Amino acid sequence: MRAPVERTVDTDGASNARGLVASVISDAQRLVTLEIALAKQEVKELVTANAIAAGLAAFGVLLILLGILVAVPVMMVLLLPWPWEAAAVWAIAYVAIGFVLVLIGKARFKVALPKRTMQSLKENKEWALRRVRSNGK
Repeated sequence: MRAPVERTVDTDGASNARGLVASVISDAQRLVTLEIALAKQEVKELVTANAIAAGLAAFGVLLILLGILVAVPVMMVLLLPWPWEAAAVWAIAYVAIGFVLVLIGKARFKVALPKRTMQSLKENKEWALRRVRSNGK
């Protein structure tokens, strides 16, 4: 009579352990899927922000080039008594605006690890360790 009781306990324990392992694996797979989705979203946000910053920097460079292209005719106008002053003012304005846009674009560039994903990974690691430790009792 003692043997059937032990088999029932062993079988239930084994099936509970298998169910628990399957549950942990399923949860871990779901967590990995969610982590990947979060990382993709954060990378997408980072790429969008950097694309805007690159656009501002490119527009700044364009204005600097336009300023230089205007400066050349300004030098040509130096032969005239006063029109060169107006051309110089426009060239300086273009260059100044261009530098400001380049600096703004440069300041907005961000190269970093995705913060929310890293925090979530730490939390998931702690959760998995707690779950393994509590199941190992």
